[in-house]
Amino acid sequence: MEFRESDEIQMLREAVSAIANKFGHDYYAEKARADERTDELWNAIGEAGFLGVNVPEEYGGGGGGITELAIVAEELAAAGCPLLVIVVSPAICATIIAMFGTEAQKQRWLPRFATGELKMAFAITEPDAGSNSHNLSLTATKDGDIWRLNGQKYYISGVDECEAVMVVTRSGVDPDTGRGRLSLFIVDTDTPGFEKQVLPVEITAPEKQFTLFFDNVEIEADRMIGDEGEGLRQVFYGLNPERILSAATANGISRYALDKAAAYATTREVWGTPIARHQGISHPLAKAKIEVELARTMTDKASWYCDNDGDSALAGETANMAKFAAAEAALVALDQAIQTHGGNGMSTEYGLADLWGMARLLRIAPVSREMILNYVAQHSLRLPRSY
Repeated sequence: MEFRESDEIQMLREAVSAIANKFGHDYYAEKARADERTDELWNAIGEAGFLGVNVPEEYGGGGGGITELAIVAEELAAAGCPLLVIVVSPAICATIIAMFGTEAQKQRWLPRFATGELKMAFAITEPDAGSNSHNLSLTATKDGDIWRLNGQKYYISGVDECEAVMVVTRSGVDPDTGRGRLSLFIVDTDTPGFEKQVLPVEITAPEKQFTLFFDNVEIEADRMIGDEGEGLRQVFYGLNPERILSAATANGISRYALDKAAAYATTREVWGTPIARHQGISHPLAKAKIEVELARTMTDKASWYCDNDGDSALAGETANMAKFAAAEAALVALDQAIQTHGGNGMSTEYGLADLWGMARLLRIAPVSREMILNYVAQHSLRLPRSY
């Protein structure tokens, strides 16, 4: 068991951090408020090869895994630039295609994932299904050599900056259980019958949320990823990386907030002494630091299992635990950083309060804390299923 990061990992952290800090939180927040994309930052990270660290080398990637990609996400967030698209495009979509795609599909998409040229959204959530994937209603019906997609998805991130969406569909029904049989398709965002509508949310972020509409969308058979009806198994192979990247992003937000708080507490003086000398300031920050480091350790553990035993029960357990711990720790760290700044914590100039929506989102999505607790109760403690 080795806790010291390798030289390669340390160099990756330093390189991503150096690029991200050239842009910084002011850039990120200004783009978000102006309703603009962070293309300059994305391109800079992509051109350096960091968006493809988890793509196999034979397709132009770095040949690493979720461990490396999680570091990229964490360092971006630690610079005040938490990017949601990195959670879905290289983490979920590239991982699923690399595992289940045909050779032609891998050749078609993975090299462009590796450079960051390709962004792909991921669509599973529906208005009436929530976390119940078996209850999805967006249908895929075979018609000769094509498939027709009909239905809706919502709370889908960053569709306006993606050229395609990986869509989870209901392509049939299991005769034994009555549950939907799921299949995955890649849908270009300019396909006739595909429409998107902005879903307004109270989050300061460059990525928007969307409701998607599929009205008799025609998809060629070669756009199906993996085997027909096996979509649920394939999706879960990508959801562990999603949870881990969400945890890494939350950890980065925590580090950003605590660094700002520590710097402010050290320099801000009241009654002739830095406020950091007061335990009422230092102890809550120290407690938050402990919780963040515990979350980072679980994230590392989850990344290891994902890279070395991706479909095991331990991979799922640790990924869920990491996401839970990191999201909880991020809210504590950010809240305490705001409190440390006093009134300045709510000032736009200090760049803290505008991250609250993102941190709060990570407690809800991509899986809620309640569903994680259900998972741990059932699978880790072997308690009766509650739903």
